[in-house]
Amino acid sequence: MIGFLWRSAAGHRLQPWNSPYLRWRIETYWGLHADEITPAQFRAFVWEHKGELFRFLQWARRMELARS
Repeated sequence: MIGFLWRSAAGHRLQPWNSPYLRWRIETYWGLHADEITPAQFRAFVWEHKGELFRFLQWARRMELARS
């Protein structure tokens, strides 16, 4: 799970709300325009959807293990 987070925030690990990949995912999931996502909105999204995000990370981990 940590591996996916590390790769998805590449280049923006100290400021994940600036990651183009994470912004795009939030845009497609939540409907906010990626260029308008603020750090506060990013934190609110993560907090509000923490259960779903955790389940996604578990799924991503299973898919990663299945490929190896």
